[in-house]
Amino acid sequence: MTLLDKDGVHVTAEGEVATVTLTNPARRNAQTPATWRALAEAGRVLPGLIRVVVLRAEGKSFSAGLDRRAFEPEGIEGELSFLDLARRTDAELDAAVAEYQQAFTWWRRPDLVSIAAVQGHAIGAGFQLALACDLRVCAHDVQFAMRETSLGLVPDLAGTHPLVGLVGYARALEICATGRFVHADEAERVGLANLVVDAAQLEGAVTDLAAALLASPRDAVIETKALLAGAGARSYDEQRAAERAAQARRLRDLAGLGE
Repeated sequence: MTLLDKDGVHVTAEGEVATVTLTNPARRNAQTPATWRALAEAGRVLPGLIRVVVLRAEGKSFSAGLDRRAFEPEGIEGELSFLDLARRTDAELDAAVAEYQQAFTWWRRPDLVSIAAVQGHAIGAGFQLALACDLRVCAHDVQFAMRETSLGLVPDLAGTHPLVGLVGYARALEICATGRFVHADEAERVGLANLVVDAAQLEGAVTDLAAALLASPRDAVIETKALLAGAGARSYDEQRAAERAAQARRLRDLAGLGE
């Protein structure tokens, strides 16, 4: 079932799995504000029964990042040039970037598990989109890079928090400040990639992972995700208490005593 098809973003649902596909391979799935609006809308149109969301891209590249036309004086047709955006007030500029970030923030919703299937280039905004997901399955040809700092900018699409969480502050700083490529072997070693496979096996590996995620009861996965997502902000004793509370809810639910 097709849920959305606009501005280079195609969303389908089958059973408990939704698939969000970037569909502009001719431009290596370069992203524009229209792409971001469509990606934000993708999160809003998902049926309530969806448990797993797969993010994939057509062509050889996952996403080459921001469409550079956004920095040209004439900008992208129908969109405000970033050069013009820079001349807006602080409040207007902040609101614009906050709107762009909405495309990157819903992928870690507590009721979903999201998987990015990443091949080829995942640069800048493409890297941050892959980081937005809970899990990443990568082809051997993957090339991650955070090029914003090299261009005089900063990563501002909600990618810095998950990057530091995955690889630590020092490595995240080095990756961002140098803008270098992170290839598949390093991505797997440092925790950016959950799994690395041949490009021909990427779709099958993601399908298998989705099936494994669906094998456990939904509420148990939701509770476990919440426990793990909040662990970094809790003390050891607070985490133990959170585990006890979550387990009590699960036991009562299994015993038919839930609300």
